[in-house]
Amino acid sequence: MWRWPTVAAQKDKNAKAKAKVFTIHAKLIALAAEKWADVNLNTALADAIHTAKKDGVTADVIDRAVKRGAGLDKESAKIEEIFYEGYAPGGTAIIVRALTDNRNRTAPNMRHIFSAFGGNMGETGSVSNFAFDYVGLITLEMPTDMDAFEMAILDTDAQDYGVEDGQMVVKTDKHSFLSVKAGLEKAGYTIVSSTLGYSAKNYTEVTDFDNALKIYKMLEEFDADEDVENVWNTADISDTLWAEVETFVESKKFRT
Repeated sequence: MWRWPTVAAQKDKNAKAKAKVFTIHAKLIALAAEKWADVNLNTALADAIHTAKKDGVTADVIDRAVKRGAGLDKESAKIEEIFYEGYAPGGTAIIVRALTDNRNRTAPNMRHIFSAFGGNMGETGSVSNFAFDYVGLITLEMPTDMDAFEMAILDTDAQDYGVEDGQMVVKTDKHSFLSVKAGLEKAGYTIVSSTLGYSAKNYTEVTDFDNALKIYKMLEEFDADEDVENVWNTADISDTLWAEVETFVESKKFRT
């Protein structure tokens, strides 16, 4: 039995995913470098470079990104951070953070993804002003001693914490973000990632299979877009329904 086409397709998918990771890290570094290109004077740039290195981004990619952000690469367009907001089927609110050097390319792509799966893109503030809070999100390696971790959290201004995908996520208000992060680092905890982003105030329960499938496909398309850095949503979908959707999607994939 010939298995090469399936294996090759998976390798191509993995290569594309890795390429996007490198692209997004380069854009994040370029954005941070706009303020100051010296990592000793720019903690945001230092953090961006540190995170990129952990994901295997090479030194030459990092160097080019810093030069781009600092305006030393005259042939490269400036990177912009743009948020797109709207709804998925069933009333689920969605915010997309894009990093782009061409908003005339990115905006139509975002609008198409929203509409292709039964949603609609709204104006700035159409969901962020009431459906989400803008907060600090700090992801840590799972603590081995929860009692000690809870004591450390009490010494900071963190608002909340919880487990997500096997890691500890700490939420702060946007003003306390840096001080909480510094306090956790000082206490010896390993920070996997940290960012200012959106947290849903309330969640929208999705029980319909078709709506859950459309949300799945919409999020999949956003993830595949080279300009999309992060997506937040208010969908509350049970593990059982999500597993049904994943099984259905997998069954429809072409196999050789």
